Amino acid sequence: MGPSGSGKTTLLSLLGCLLTPDSGSVYLDGVEVSRLSERQRTAIRRHNIGFIFQAFRLFRSLSAIDNVGIATEISGQQQRASAQKLLSDLGLGDKIHLKPNALSGGEKQRVAIARALIRNPQVLLADEPTASLDSQAGRQIFEILFKLAVEEKKTVVVVSHDPRWESFAHHVTQLRDGQVLEQRNANP
Repeated sequence: MGPSGSGKTTLLSLLGCLLTPDSGSVYLDGVEVSRLSERQRTAIRRHNIGFIFQAFRLFRSLSAIDNVGIATEISGQQQRASAQKLLSDLGLGDKIHLKPNALSGGEKQRVAIARALIRNPQVLLADEPTASLDSQAGRQIFEILFKLAVEEKKTVVVVSHDPRWESFAHHVTQLRDGQVLEQRNANP
């Protein structure tokens, strides 16, 4: 948690092996990823980490199912049936052939979540996943990510300035100007 400019996205980029720290270390499952080569970090991202972006980052020319499926094609797999099941599980079964311009903000975010989940990563990193959503769509995203953490035992890291996330979090870290101000356990 923290205001704009506090370092939330930078922290997420460090955790997601997109950046390496100027000092200190980043560990993922006991491996010091901050010392790995770019190729090794790419492999970790491909197999262990799913990213959910604030701006969805969907391809406008692709349908919902193709936006999800592209994540598997990049890694040399094709899982159209899995993509369809994920979208159905997220309440989008009747919208799989629609392109992003025909979807609401909450629907686009659920497509982005399905894309992040298609390779079954253990870690999900979400950058302001509800920032551009109305309260109802935002609540759906809260519940989906909470369920993934609790029921599917995924590690879900959400960076946000939205205080509503605190009621879903197991742990909250407050940042300001790139510094950790406070760390506390929240709701179990």
